[in-house]
Amino acid sequence: MVLFILKVIIKSQGCKGVTNNMEKKILAKVGEKEISNLDVQSAIQGLDPYQAQQFQTEEGQKYVLEDLINQELLYMYAKDNKIDQDEDFRNEMKRVEENVLKQYVINKILTSVQLTEEEKKAFFEAQKQNFSKPETASAKHILVDNEEKANDILGKINTGEISFEDAAKEHSTCPSKDAGGDLGSFGRGQMVPEFEEAVFNMNKGEVSGPVKTQFGYHLIKLEDKKESTVPTYDEVSEEVGRTLLYQKQGEVYQQKLNEVKAKFPNSVEYMNK
Repeated sequence: MVLFILKVIIKSQGCKGVTNNMEKKILAKVGEKEISNLDVQSAIQGLDPYQAQQFQTEEGQKYVLEDLINQELLYMYAKDNKIDQDEDFRNEMKRVEENVLKQYVINKILTSVQLTEEEKKAFFEAQKQNFSKPETASAKHILVDNEEKANDILGKINTGEISFEDAAKEHSTCPSKDAGGDLGSFGRGQMVPEFEEAVFNMNKGEVSGPVKTQFGYHLIKLEDKKESTVPTYDEVSEEVGRTLLYQKQGEVYQQKLNEVKAKFPNSVEYMNK
């Protein structure tokens, strides 16, 4: 348990939780270092939700506090024994510093990108079709292994001898039979071509078939069909903003890389393997 806490707390160091509304209370002091309830909450909030829930109890918070204390004691031990002067430690710190600096630069480049409402609206108008809602259909089907059987079932459905749903439950070989053959809602490209072609050329409430596919013979009942629609800007403004932001960030990032490469033209050397 102690080792587990140590791992998750170290992982969470530097995470800033939502502790602004909490009154700061000093829980312990290790040397000159004070540890508060805000430090404990910050550590807990840096964990994934499942782990955080485990440590939000009174007992869990005590475990976290004890581990923060232990870390400070280990820090004092390391300084007292000049472990921070070890060559291995210095190399590790250099590696960490390099990685943090690289990520910091990338974040600084990306966060420099800002969008105006006018830019987002102009992007939406230019890319409107990319935000359209595709044509969809809701259908039920009955799958059998031969055309003769399919036609026989179709005849009984058409004369009212049996409902489509009951026929699906009784005769279909598809797992959807338990739901009366219901396939739910789907768009183009989600079904095999022959099935899709039949469905999207049917009228609501129509029963059609048999339609032959690689799986067998299908009887199809179209429950509903919705045409492709283009949403208003207000309906997709958040998606538009995300899409444009990613695009502009990519452009700015590449532009900065080009500038850096131009500044250090002879810095990269590819080695023959």
